[in-house]
Amino acid sequence: MSKKELMLGNAAAARGFWEAGCSFASSYPGTPSTEVTEFAADYPELYAEWAPNEKVALESAFGASLAGARSFAAMKHVGLNVAADPLFTMSYTGVNGGLAVVVADDPGMHSSQNEQDSRHYAVAAKLPMLEPADADECREFAAASLELSEKFDAPVLLRLTTRVAHSRSAVCLGERNEAAPGKYEKDPGKYVMMPANAKKRHVFVEERTAALSEYAENCALNRVVKGGKIGVIAAGIAFQYAREALGDAASYLKLGMVNPLPEKLIREFAASVDRLIVVEELDPVIETQVRAMGIACEGKELFTMLGEYTAAMIAEAVLGKKTCAAPVPPVPPRPPVLCPGCPHRGIFYVLSKLKLFVSGDIGCYTLGALPPLGALDTTLCMGGSVSGLHGWCKAAGKEASSRSVAVIGDSTFIHSGITGLINIVYNGSPATVLILDNSITGMTGHQQNPCTGLTLKNTPAPAVDLEGLCRAVGVKRVRTVDPFDLAAAEAALREETSADEPSVIIVKRPCALLKSEISKRRPPVVIDSEKCRRCRACMRIGCPAISFKKETGAVIDRTLCVGCGMCEQLCAFNAISDADGKEK
Repeated sequence: MSKKELMLGNAAAARGFWEAGCSFASSYPGTPSTEVTEFAADYPELYAEWAPNEKVALESAFGASLAGARSFAAMKHVGLNVAADPLFTMSYTGVNGGLAVVVADDPGMHSSQNEQDSRHYAVAAKLPMLEPADADECREFAAASLELSEKFDAPVLLRLTTRVAHSRSAVCLGERNEAAPGKYEKDPGKYVMMPANAKKRHVFVEERTAALSEYAENCALNRVVKGGKIGVIAAGIAFQYAREALGDAASYLKLGMVNPLPEKLIREFAASVDRLIVVEELDPVIETQVRAMGIACEGKELFTMLGEYTAAMIAEAVLGKKTCAAPVPPVPPRPPVLCPGCPHRGIFYVLSKLKLFVSGDIGCYTLGALPPLGALDTTLCMGGSVSGLHGWCKAAGKEASSRSVAVIGDSTFIHSGITGLINIVYNGSPATVLILDNSITGMTGHQQNPCTGLTLKNTPAPAVDLEGLCRAVGVKRVRTVDPFDLAAAEAALREETSADEPSVIIVKRPCALLKSEISKRRPPVVIDSEKCRRCRACMRIGCPAISFKKETGAVIDRTLCVGCGMCEQLCAFNAISDADGKEK
């Protein structure tokens, strides 16, 4: 009997890759995919790394595949946009060693700027896609993806969603099966995608699609669960919801391979039931293809295209049954906030005070858009702040340019901000870019990046010199400021935004949650209610450690305060002091 262990879906996927003899992983962190690579790094036989971005990660995994190694690259759904360029051409080249592309979608947008459905990529790129429904299937399908990749000479997409990636269930553990490395043979006709070669490889892609369609008809990844005369076609977490909602009242065609679809199997299943319903979160990808087969079905007329489903939602839509559970009282809203002592808070306070146009980016600092800071004007995509600022400056004119900046984190700048900065220099925008260097990739849970001096496995590595890099691409005005020094930050902003040439301000202060910073924290502070004038100036930085009471004025929660001193700089009445009553 195999050993079982309760595992996170992402951890189980990493386990599956390891069991299948995978030896190379390259990824960029992105919720909800991050932990797949973090757990993979725990296996000594599996080399794992953080890449600067998803495109580099997938290209690196492709290189490892060419060398004969089984490999994978993991990313969230918007990361697949970044990696789409090599992905589509890899469909033509095929692989040598097995290559899996893990993509984690985020229905409900728990930590994402959009709610796109990555199944469209599988259809458009004509690549096989597997979708597990629980942690054990994450393990099983991860291993299967590498085997299928070699069998059909194609990268295989493994689609997770937030609920599968971040939920736990029992996983049957297997042993590692060392895969014999594929032998590389020089073959320009297969791997050099110039037009003449690509035309021939397109023929191969269409032939492979037909072979995959035939495989899908009888593969163990797709299975029928017999029950009542209501027929449900579902995959992934939607299958779990439907099974919970409908139980034995329905029969199920559970799809483990969601591209290509098994047309013959779907026709046979449809003929065996009285009513056919497609249950799928987000877009009607399966439903559209079923209808294109000429098969009558129900789908999005019953269900929303927005967000996540629940078992209760499905039961009501299909059976007309409302849940008998007691109504859940509304939960008070708890919007996300920057942590106490967050270095981003100081610079956003100054930006808001100066009423600058702020082109924002993806990271913890996106929270600077929320009240009371309200500093950001835009957030589009990774690196979009820098490129967007260039266009803004060119279109809005000199006066508006002098009232505008871009903000981008250190990891995001490495990911996709460098080229935007080169564009600013090359095309002569008098733009000011702020690189918020908090010494870590913060939003996804403190991953290392090329600026930190450590790799994914915490081995020392050369750290990118941000000042030197900015000067190397042609920026002459580069300076570093501490965001805890509000006066210095304001002076730097006023000076650089008034310059008639590109400039970069590196706003450097480590994340307050880093272990190295926790030991450096100053004592918490208190507010003297007799000195407090109830002016609420200290509330303007939006620190969760500070609250305001009508009777006593501002109050600081000592269990949250990290002694950063920013609130003290805002108090004109010397009402803030350390715990001993000593004014700071």
